[in-house]
Amino acid sequence: MRTFLLKAAPAVMAALAATAAVTVASPASAAAVTISVRQGYSETVREWADAFTCPTNQVLTGRSHYGDENAPTTYYCSWIFINGEQVQVHMGDWTSAQKESRSSYIAPLDQVLVGRWHQDDENGPTRYRTAALYWQGRQVRLTGAYWTGEYKESSHGTQAGYNRVMTGRSHTGDENGKTRYQYATVTFES
Repeated sequence: MRTFLLKAAPAVMAALAATAAVTVASPASAAAVTISVRQGYSETVREWADAFTCPTNQVLTGRSHYGDENAPTTYYCSWIFINGEQVQVHMGDWTSAQKESRSSYIAPLDQVLVGRWHQDDENGPTRYRTAALYWQGRQVRLTGAYWTGEYKESSHGTQAGYNRVMTGRSHTGDENGKTRYQYATVTFES
């Protein structure tokens, strides 16, 4: 687990989220593949108003927020490669709204978060957008999901660990409340 409390500029975030690669051993009869999650795009948006979706073929791998609902939120997206070939990200629709102050969302099995949309303060709605991952026409799996510890919503930053992607988020309370993230490891059996 590699989670960071960040109060630095996006350049520091980029350095912390340097390219990660791992060889995944499949059953003896199958060939091993090399998986690499590489930081791509980041954007700072208005927390209280702006919908955010990662660019084409990128997935959420981090988020930082400092302040109340009037402060900006920064999202971090990454590409996924298997054997040097980019994984295709098939985005779905936005979820139904949840009240932010008691929200909890986990992407469906083998899906990743690619977007979030929040409006107003902690009593406003929050929605998520998910995607399925495909490589050479076969679905990529996400395994070993785990939840981070709790962060104070108004002063935190988090990044996915080694070859992991964001698959869930929960929040209780206002900007002084607690936020947690679920991450999972990208895997593929050839």
